[in-house]
Amino acid sequence: YHQFNVCGMGPPSSGGVAVIQTLGQLESFELSQFMPNDPQAVHLFTQSSRLAFADRNKYIADDDFVNVPVNGLLDKRYLASRAQLISKNRDMGRAVAGQPSGSLIQAEDLAYEMPSTSHIAIVDGEGNAISMTTSIEMAFGSAVMVEGFLLNNQLTDFSLRPNSNGVLIANRIEPLKRPRSSMAPTMVFNQDNSLKLVVGSPGGSRIINYVTQTIIGVLDWQLDPQTAINLPKVTNRNKVTTLEKQTDIVDLKPLLESMGHKVSIRNLNSGLHVIEVIDNGLLGGADPRREGLVLAQ
Repeated sequence: YHQFNVCGMGPPSSGGVAVIQTLGQLESFELSQFMPNDPQAVHLFTQSSRLAFADRNKYIADDDFVNVPVNGLLDKRYLASRAQLISKNRDMGRAVAGQPSGSLIQAEDLAYEMPSTSHIAIVDGEGNAISMTTSIEMAFGSAVMVEGFLLNNQLTDFSLRPNSNGVLIANRIEPLKRPRSSMAPTMVFNQDNSLKLVVGSPGGSRIINYVTQTIIGVLDWQLDPQTAINLPKVTNRNKVTTLEKQTDIVDLKPLLESMGHKVSIRNLNSGLHVIEVIDNGLLGGADPRREGLVLAQ
């Protein structure tokens, strides 16, 4: 993305692919020309997210069981062609999945994804770094505890149906198959491969938007991690444009609706943890919307 290398989690998580797709499509629009959460930037972000979620819902699943065309989905020419579908002044409505190189005929997924996840970002004194997201799905998983551990109920991340009109769904349930997730633990590196950013979040399928928006905040708008985290959140999972309740961003509702957006206002449960490597040390940020804090030794 620009001069940076963005590295994320591969399948069966959809997070890494969808974050990189959203950013790659937005390269055509130079978001740095806008102020943070400028109405035009918000609109462009939602449109790129629509396109990424359309591909995610069709193609991402456990690549031990199905063909996942990761290289095709991340190909710069493919992303540039998808970006051409974005209008600067009109919501595109429900986006349709593209046809990246290496893709097979598959139906769109139908999964019931829950937002009960945790994330941690760490950089140690020797420069080793980790971005780790973990989930048991519901708040208490399956509500069954074994030897002190709650068992997850990640089965809800599989498609609720195996096919659509006779066409198989990639994320259908099968023995020993891993369900698709939206985890998006991400690291960003400078051109010289030195570490720039460690970021991730809980939040169900909205994780993808939370992480992408924060990366844009740091890389395009030159915000420090905490300020980027604190930005009023906006999401679009190829459905409605959702604006974070009780923040200034709700003022954009009339303008976005005039552009064709269907807009909802609600609490958005991001829980971002971010560390940025700067010349003289580290900057950290933790999301005030959930528990969590920044610690240094």
